[in-house]
Amino acid sequence: MRVIIVGAGDVGRSIAENLETAHDVVVIDRDDTIVEDLTYSLDVLAIHGDGTELETLRAAGIDQAGLVIACTDSDETNVVVCGAAKTVSDTFTIARVRRRTLLETWNDSDDAFGVDFMVCTDLLVAQTIFRICGLPAAQDVDLFASGLVRMAEFDIDEHSPVANEPVHEADRYDSLTFAAVFRDGEMIVPSGDTVLRPTDRVVVIGSHESVADFGTDIAVAGGDRADEIVIVGASEIGYQTAREFESHGYRPRLIEQDPVRARDVAETLTDTLVLESDATDIEFLDREHIDEADIVISALDGDEKNLLASLLARRLGVDRTVAVIENLEYADLFETVGIDVAVNPREETAEEIVRFTRADHTEKLAMLEHDRAEVIEFEVSEDSELLAGPIQDVTDELPDGVVIGALCRDGEHITPRGTTVIQPGDHVVVFVDAAVLDEILEAI
Repeated sequence: MRVIIVGAGDVGRSIAENLETAHDVVVIDRDDTIVEDLTYSLDVLAIHGDGTELETLRAAGIDQAGLVIACTDSDETNVVVCGAAKTVSDTFTIARVRRRTLLETWNDSDDAFGVDFMVCTDLLVAQTIFRICGLPAAQDVDLFASGLVRMAEFDIDEHSPVANEPVHEADRYDSLTFAAVFRDGEMIVPSGDTVLRPTDRVVVIGSHESVADFGTDIAVAGGDRADEIVIVGASEIGYQTAREFESHGYRPRLIEQDPVRARDVAETLTDTLVLESDATDIEFLDREHIDEADIVISALDGDEKNLLASLLARRLGVDRTVAVIENLEYADLFETVGIDVAVNPREETAEEIVRFTRADHTEKLAMLEHDRAEVIEFEVSEDSELLAGPIQDVTDELPDGVVIGALCRDGEHITPRGTTVIQPGDHVVVFVDAAVLDEILEAI
């Protein structure tokens, strides 16, 4: 399929990297330096031009395109690109936006703006933050099979009960699969004898309860539900995060320095205590007992501000810190200096859009470790290679770097074991090394 991507920033580039091997990808950008770089670094056709202009879209082959993805940094530009594409073709269009109001307008109308699917970055980030905060010690969390299956990443601390244990001893849970271990930049598909070391990051897939129990057990700071939530910054992400917590019965606190913005959000967030102050004011933080918070979420406008706010929270003794980062290169730095989780809006957006491009093969996907690997869900077809016998025989024929993490049959979760036989119609959740993803997509 021909896929046209308008906008080659972090989101556009990430999408192009994911699709270049399986699709005929064309990328349009106004920056000729970026276009030149893409020409030599990716297997795509890079075009210098304005994606809102029909002449540029025609040069990109809009008449043969099956999908147009508008992901520039401008909401208005992305909407216009989709509208322009619809005037000359019936291609499927996806628009990335940051403003929730645009998403609400689109949701309440029929084919508004010529957009077939709209992705709201700030709302996606808020939902991701909520999922992560709901599971002790988790670095990333995603749900599969209508919530029956949960995938999560955890860091193993030297004080964690499973530290220095082999997997066969650490696997004390009824419905859990150890899918992968990331160690010193390398990815390991664990066997029963693989020893979990401090500083490892482990990926587990299993039932909602088993993953929650595992997270509770390895959380050094304790595994109770995080009830005391503090959000720093009433940016759109901060505001959406507060709304997400409110919708699940929480009563978070939100700190915002700008008096006008603080008043505006206080009027709409009925179950959130909005505090007008500078989040770097130590006296204010002490007075408001921020040190008693279970989680502090930094959602200010600026990576440096979020880093400072998170470090102050950590200094005060807050158990867990989550920070929003715009520059993906800072992710490792944030976690190295003690920030528990760094969430990047562009990564979340790229993951959601790539998921949509895989609709023919998968029902859900999650990217891990900056797209080093993916967890995918799909329904097993009658001609799938996974039907060749018990899982232990099937996996022997699959490439290295593939783990069948869970399967669901008739609405019931089944923990896959070596003797388990997959049946047509089963929903299977699989961990896949990105290097062999295309091969696996063909096999399923």
